[in-house]
Amino acid sequence: MKIDNSLLQLHDTLIDWRKDLHAHPETAFEEKRTSDFVAARLESFGLKVHRGLATTGVVATLSGQEPPSQQNTVSSIALRADMDALDLDELNRFDHRSSIKGKMHACGHDGHTVMLLGAAKVLADNPCFSGQVHFIFQPAEENEGGGRVMVEEGLFELFPTDMVFGMHNWPGLAAGHFAIRVC
Repeated sequence: MKIDNSLLQLHDTLIDWRKDLHAHPETAFEEKRTSDFVAARLESFGLKVHRGLATTGVVATLSGQEPPSQQNTVSSIALRADMDALDLDELNRFDHRSSIKGKMHACGHDGHTVMLLGAAKVLADNPCFSGQVHFIFQPAEENEGGGRVMVEEGLFELFPTDMVFGMHNWPGLAAGHFAIRVC
């Protein structure tokens, strides 16, 4: 599998970002440091950033530079990642283990957040598409309904979209494979 060169150039940065987020986990609706981290990077990519949906949610928008084609019926998509951690003690011993007693990124949301930041960076650097992409960073995915709260607070009125793509890691799935579910 060939990996885009722009992603390879970001590799070490993305690892550093994930380690930073992993070491500073925050749980439902308390993702203040995480949302600050996300918003700062999105703004550094030149994206317009909206904050505050579901308390700590972050949404950034990127408009493509290509004119719409007559075959393209999609004018706006959203890519979504969750940011929250769990109320667990981390037993790992690596340098970037949780620095907050009783909180841990045990479900991979630190990785999800960084993957979406990486996608935002690559697309911002290469906006050769038509339409818009909304990057949704959702708080409180674990048992607190942060996505529902974002929708109730007007997510799709503020950021109309034709379709949303979300993802979650799945450790049992072979590398290079995706499991897809259409809802």
